[in-house]
Amino acid sequence: MSFAGKVWRLLVGIKDGLSLLFLLLFFALLYGALTMRPSPGMVREGALLLDLDGSVVEEAADIDPLQLLLSDTFPPGEYPARDLVRAIDAAAQDKRIKVIVLDLSRFLGGGQVHLAEIGAALDRARAAKKPVLAFANAYVDDGMMLAAHASEVWVDPMGGAVITGPGGQRPYFGGLLQMLQVKAHVFRVGTYKSAVEPFLRNDMSPEARENAASLYQAMWQEWQADVKKARPKADLAKVTRDPVQWLTASRGDAARAALAAGLVDRLGDKAAFGNRVARLAGADSWDNSPGAYAHTSLDAWLAAVKPPKPGKAIGVITVAGEIVDGDAGPGTAGGDRIAELLDEALTDDLAALVVRVDSPGGSVMASEEIRRAILRHKARRIPIVVSMANVAASGGYWVSTPADRIFAEPGTITGSIGIFAVVPTFEDTLAKWGITSDGVRTTPLSGQPDLLGGLNPETQAMAQAAIENGYARFLTIVAKSRGKTPAQVNEIAQGRVWDGGTARQIGLVDQYGGLDDALAWAAGKAGLKDGGWHAKYLGSKTDPYRSLLQEMLRKDSEQAAPAHDFIALLTARQAGFGQALAKNARLLLSAQGAQAYCLECPQRQASAPAGGQADFGPLFTLARWIGAPNAH
Repeated sequence: MSFAGKVWRLLVGIKDGLSLLFLLLFFALLYGALTMRPSPGMVREGALLLDLDGSVVEEAADIDPLQLLLSDTFPPGEYPARDLVRAIDAAAQDKRIKVIVLDLSRFLGGGQVHLAEIGAALDRARAAKKPVLAFANAYVDDGMMLAAHASEVWVDPMGGAVITGPGGQRPYFGGLLQMLQVKAHVFRVGTYKSAVEPFLRNDMSPEARENAASLYQAMWQEWQADVKKARPKADLAKVTRDPVQWLTASRGDAARAALAAGLVDRLGDKAAFGNRVARLAGADSWDNSPGAYAHTSLDAWLAAVKPPKPGKAIGVITVAGEIVDGDAGPGTAGGDRIAELLDEALTDDLAALVVRVDSPGGSVMASEEIRRAILRHKARRIPIVVSMANVAASGGYWVSTPADRIFAEPGTITGSIGIFAVVPTFEDTLAKWGITSDGVRTTPLSGQPDLLGGLNPETQAMAQAAIENGYARFLTIVAKSRGKTPAQVNEIAQGRVWDGGTARQIGLVDQYGGLDDALAWAAGKAGLKDGGWHAKYLGSKTDPYRSLLQEMLRKDSEQAAPAHDFIALLTARQAGFGQALAKNARLLLSAQGAQAYCLECPQRQASAPAGGQADFGPLFTLARWIGAPNAH
């Protein structure tokens, strides 16, 4: 028995050892796969394929590995605009790339400023004698703006193109709240405060309509100017003034109508398009499927063309998405995270700091935390420059105030300097069902805010005072930044949203230009010569899990992705309507802290929920206590 026991223990030990060995081997292989990167060796002579199966953004959001593994679909891609511009500019000068291909079949759009930057890069590639070919099942505004910069635009014969222009409608809840007998107590300052109108009215106020009309008209003019310059033969007037007549002239054939209006050059399916590319780029020796052509993917190309880093570093910090308290992001501007990145860079001997803003704002406390972190860099006496992308409004403008120079594009949306708060109470709703409230108070504020019994006059008066104080603080910060008096800022504030062109005229912006212009100005201000500096993007580390996980689900997702015609694309553009309703409900029913947020600004849907606590002293503490003060 003793011998048998020893043999058994030996076998068990061998089994346990082998199990441990295989377990270690499994995790080693898993780690190697998860850290896999595209390599320069994957670059092939042929086409650079930009398959934009998602949206163009300033900063891509983090992908949750667990959520991705549990999902049965691949989330829409997010493509940083600067990566696309860098890839196109490098391809324009590289002999290995014969043609640049835009596959916009599943393109979900992007901000107008980003699309203009990518379009300008495509123009530079064409000027370098590189053909640019675009294909989609159908085009709407954003896809058409990119495709207009191509030398050949293809569309599927079953698809088409349609131009809608900026604008649209938003929900109003005044009638619903009245029907439910819910009181929405609104505290506000300023004439242009349309963020609270959905809780008070059934339609837009004249002031809000005038502001929105001015803003959207400016955006529409910029869009048309960009497309007409890139594609002079496009008859935008025919397409937009009487779209029904335009379509019926081609007997309802949207693809033929797009061809007749000069929006596209060729009709053909993806195989025919691929055959055309193959004649320019060469056939794909690895793939015999119809329409295959030799190409390099965006990820592999970016891995192969990393920019040099000469001379001193100019820091670039990105404030993208809704500004929230905590360490959220990338893709959402977590105040703690961004402030920590800035503080860590204090020892990096940066020659200058550029703040890239693409945000409609959010938490006042987080905005102030970021502003203070920027001011700590300014205390080192280095140039501070702000580069505004699509949106830099409200809290997005708040974080811009430390700048020595503010750059924006004509299509940038900015301003929205204003304060508001909305507090719901339900005394009338509950009374209808026989529910009332009663009690004993020791001070006028005891039991306040009373969401069941309503707000008493003292609470309402103090809340309004807190909102007015917060607005005055906002005006003071902007006035000090822009060399104006608070009274002068008040004339252009009051919650009004401005396009970049008008913002420059009224002094909220210094000059036109993109990120490269801001970097060049910062370098000049720091006394650096051309070639003597490089941009250092703070916190721009690549997630080691993304490459493999994306490849695991991308192929199946692409096979399941629908082939959109223009009707499906138009419907898909309304997919965010439910999120807009949820955002309005959250604003009404939850106290997130003081917010400097532009609800009216066009923006992509955030990948992370807003959070937020904020405090501007006792009065703002009271305002936060009774509701959710916001600045817009």
